[in-house]
Amino acid sequence: MNKLMNSFIALIVLTSFTFSQNFKVNVKGIQTFNFADDKGRNQTTFYSATPLEDINGTANGISGTVSFDPSNFAQTIKGKIVVAVNSLNTGINLRNHHLMTPNWLDEKKYPLITFEIKSVSDIKQLADNKLEFKVTGAFTLHGVTKEITADAEATYLNENEQTRKRAPGDLLGVRAKFTIKLSDYGVSNELIGSKVAENIEIGVNIVGSNKI
Repeated sequence: MNKLMNSFIALIVLTSFTFSQNFKVNVKGIQTFNFADDKGRNQTTFYSATPLEDINGTANGISGTVSFDPSNFAQTIKGKIVVAVNSLNTGINLRNHHLMTPNWLDEKKYPLITFEIKSVSDIKQLADNKLEFKVTGAFTLHGVTKEITADAEATYLNENEQTRKRAPGDLLGVRAKFTIKLSDYGVSNELIGSKVAENIEIGVNIVGSNKI
């Protein structure tokens, strides 16, 4: 009987822990956050190593939406983030131009890089308004789509005097990082005569509003 009771208590504790990994904020129902930012403050980064120099780049042509119920995060989250290929910047104009050509990303044929959310897992509560998790989704680059999993962190900020300096409404800040292989997406790793690393590290740092 004691063993049965202990198992029952453990199940209750485990269930409570599993379903407690949500935003504890003063809002109800599905919230949709728009990540378009005409001031270019939202940014993705990409990093690669070459024999001669490392390449650090950014992209700020970001749009897309993410929606979820803060009290039921894992079961309701969905969305898609879009990056305009022509907003990629490596810091060197000639290299940027080469990046857009058919030999590389072929911007004219494939103008967008996208990530569409499928699920989240391994959620950890860092604060009432902050969650850490893994997000799995469909990543599309150069016309090829692969499923990837990224490490992510999201912070929910209720609208206040400080947040309104960024945008109206509640804000959602998202950070994420993952690595892709160029060959998985049919992209050459030759860039202006230098070999670029097969693995490209990608970072995301974006903020969306539920009122724009």
